[in-house]
Amino acid sequence: MRLVKSYRDKNNNGFVTLYPEEPEDMWHAYNLIRADDKVTGAAVRNVQISTDTGSVISKRVHTTVKISVESIDFDPKVGELHVKGRVCEENNHIPLGSYHTLDLELFRNFTVEKEEWDDVSSGVVIEACASRKTSEVGAIVLQEGLANICLVTEHMTILKQKVEVSIPRKRAGGVSHYQSGIQKFYQLLYDTMLRQFEFEKLKVILLASPGFVADGFRQFVSKEAVRTGNKTILQAREKFVTVHCSSGHIHSLNEVLKSPEVTSKLADTRYAKETKVMEKFFEMITTDEYRAWYGLKEVTKAVEKGAVGTLLVSNSLFRSDDPKERKRYVGMVEEVKKCGAEVMILSSIHESGQRLDSLGGLAAMLTYPLYDLDDDEEEEQAEANGGEPQQ
Repeated sequence: MRLVKSYRDKNNNGFVTLYPEEPEDMWHAYNLIRADDKVTGAAVRNVQISTDTGSVISKRVHTTVKISVESIDFDPKVGELHVKGRVCEENNHIPLGSYHTLDLELFRNFTVEKEEWDDVSSGVVIEACASRKTSEVGAIVLQEGLANICLVTEHMTILKQKVEVSIPRKRAGGVSHYQSGIQKFYQLLYDTMLRQFEFEKLKVILLASPGFVADGFRQFVSKEAVRTGNKTILQAREKFVTVHCSSGHIHSLNEVLKSPEVTSKLADTRYAKETKVMEKFFEMITTDEYRAWYGLKEVTKAVEKGAVGTLLVSNSLFRSDDPKERKRYVGMVEEVKKCGAEVMILSSIHESGQRLDSLGGLAAMLTYPLYDLDDDEEEEQAEANGGEPQQ
């Protein structure tokens, strides 16, 4: 993401104009834009135009539209972001107050205005615009005749392309047809991989399959690179790692990323760090339960007592339609940072964030044990006194 322009006044009211360059930038935009924000972007609209003869024709016009956001829809598989709301600024082609959906796209500026830029929103912009290579891991999950080519970035898993080839079954006297089918599959997968991966950006390229399909493809890649003199692949051969998984379907990728041979390769990636911290949290629940708490009520109490060592927050919480709820979580993050503790905002599109979402999206590892965070004595006293708290 490139920051084109920004402005904020003394009340922290202002805007940013951004230029998305990578599919992951759409994910950042999804986490940045919230209900009641104002978004300006390019749009194409069908309008009715009256001709000199009195007839009416429909024409597609390119215009710039500013809307007050009401809903946001994001498709991570294709990186499409659709922002719906009412037009809030005069436009020659679209009536004020009418509904319009902006389709935010790569390589096209858009502007986001907020009445208040909090630390979390500012952090999203800073992180999105930080200069780095975003594609950390290439992964191909395959079985005979099926492969899913993916990129695992810091914040999301992107399915780049699915490859399917019909392979004849192994039969007596029909081995040559089977081998021919496998070679055709490997060749198509190899050609597709060359188009989809930027090998110099990848730290590791995972080949995962049941049986020996991944090993067979790795051998094919090596031989084909030598045969064609492909220097890019030859230089990247050490990055290829084959691992076992239960199937060639994309859901097996989570299984692959947790395998020991892979985690050692990904030790310094954000994905691995998020996975590790969630594993540590669940281990602490078993071994030191009074230092591991989750849920809004419990974590809020721990923050108030200044006992939080690491706060884990799913970024899905900051997309709440309720401004008060969003501010509550933002305030919690700011308070923990103020105390010098660590805050980790986990991506809800990675497995670690999904595991955190299953706990309510909020958890904390404490610096010392607290034993009463799940007690609610006031409510119990109120019930005992017929609804009135004990004085």
